[in-house]
Amino acid sequence: MLDMTAAKQAVKKRFKAKSALSDTPVDYEVLIIGAGIAGIGMACRLQQQKHKGLFGHKNPGKQKRKSAKQQQKSAQRFLVLEKRADLGGTWDLFTYPGIRSDSDALTFGYSFRPWLNHRILAKGGGDIKSYIADTARECGISEHIRYQHEVQQLSWSSSHQQWTAMVKNHASGEVFTVTAKFVVGATGYYDYEQGYRPSFNKEADFQGEIIHPQHWQNVDYDDKKVVIIGSGATAMTLLPALVDEASGQCARHVTMLQRSPTYVASVPGDDYTLDWLAGKFSPLSKEQAYTLLRTRNVLIQQGIYRAAILAPKLMKALLKRGVKTELKGSGIDVAHFVPNYNPWDQRICAVPDSDLFKALHGTRASVVTDKISHFTKTGIMLESGNSFDADIIVTATGLKLQMLGGAKVYIDGQAIDIGSRMTYKAVMIEELPNMVALFGYTNASWTLKIDLACQYVMRLLGYMHQHRYQVVLPQAQTKDAKALTQTDTVMGALSSGYVKRAQHELPKQGDIYPWRVTNNYLSDRIMLKHRKIKDDWLRFSR
Repeated sequence: MLDMTAAKQAVKKRFKAKSALSDTPVDYEVLIIGAGIAGIGMACRLQQQKHKGLFGHKNPGKQKRKSAKQQQKSAQRFLVLEKRADLGGTWDLFTYPGIRSDSDALTFGYSFRPWLNHRILAKGGGDIKSYIADTARECGISEHIRYQHEVQQLSWSSSHQQWTAMVKNHASGEVFTVTAKFVVGATGYYDYEQGYRPSFNKEADFQGEIIHPQHWQNVDYDDKKVVIIGSGATAMTLLPALVDEASGQCARHVTMLQRSPTYVASVPGDDYTLDWLAGKFSPLSKEQAYTLLRTRNVLIQQGIYRAAILAPKLMKALLKRGVKTELKGSGIDVAHFVPNYNPWDQRICAVPDSDLFKALHGTRASVVTDKISHFTKTGIMLESGNSFDADIIVTATGLKLQMLGGAKVYIDGQAIDIGSRMTYKAVMIEELPNMVALFGYTNASWTLKIDLACQYVMRLLGYMHQHRYQVVLPQAQTKDAKALTQTDTVMGALSSGYVKRAQHELPKQGDIYPWRVTNNYLSDRIMLKHRKIKDDWLRFSR
């Protein structure tokens, strides 16, 4: 009897100790890392729910009986930490000529704040950044953002049931910590400090400028010969912008030098359907017309992607035919835009109003498909024996990928390799408690998926609050099933160089739902907005 009583007291003592630790005060309920389009979107969603009881204590009724002094000690709702000096993410970083989104404005904008722009492709990094800044201001979240604050490490304590973030203030040099119940990684997927920059044979011999688009700052290219190394969206955006005679500068000649072709399609630059649907004699408001057209654009995007997957030969023929029509009379071989892979094995580049092809019809632009042998004092020597003189060489060679802005992750002191973990619903990461990492689409507007993911996070937090759960942990095995890790990452089956190079950095996808990434907006909408939060793959605890 005495032994049984002692055992019960020991268990009770351990339970009390665990409860005391789990009730350890935190600085913030939610910590958001990154103030780009994902981080601002998440913060706005949190701010919109501030009066609906989403956050609180284990027993909300007890909070009313707290004194004002006690309530001041409660955790603040959320904080946004941004490493850069301003918000905008991608649209604050890139400043090269012609920078634009490759998604239509109607799906690029947030669903809760329509971007009523008649431009098909959101033009100008400054315009996009202004839209994000206006959204932050209208939602009242500007005061929650701390700039030049880099999260260098994230450490989870199971006993305290909270994250501790080690943060560096780059303005003051101070390093300090903040604690949070929940972490939202909204840093995108690439390294903001440096892009992918391969080394070229004898590049030190070149006497001109070598510039990566990620570090473009006040470059004087007027009346100069420019070679762009690359064939992706950045190269195709730069070429027409650099030879635009109506701009402040105009290059003498620009050559787009590519190792292999990329699929490209021309789209109309403007769409005034919104104005027509919400016109003077229309029963629809602008917001209703926006919803209708946004749905239309989503269906078109998804339809094109599915057609490319199901009938790749047909899609390849259609894209080739379109390019052939665009190049007619230019003397440029269509082979420069016909890759040896299927459409959407890598992203298809969209160009507005055929601006790339119009530039190639002129005398200031050309495209060459070849491999680089070495750099010379005056330019580039190709493996074919041809050479090009250049004053400026732009290395549009891609991105360097990383997770969580480079922050290291620890669980109870154990370092975590995120690249070896699977992604749950492409939002959470296997065996990482109280954390989400926001990823957009690779085959449609990035914001479409971000919107769905943010809404899912709000539902998850609401569910945890309602049932007084403190921790949620995605696990890849239940009593009836087990998800198996696949080689494809959260970025899908893209074979782009930047994805292949970061295979070890990005979380993987599994072989079964909900660990498989579909990149399908319609099925994701059902999964993230309407399916029950609690399932066999999530373990909740108090």
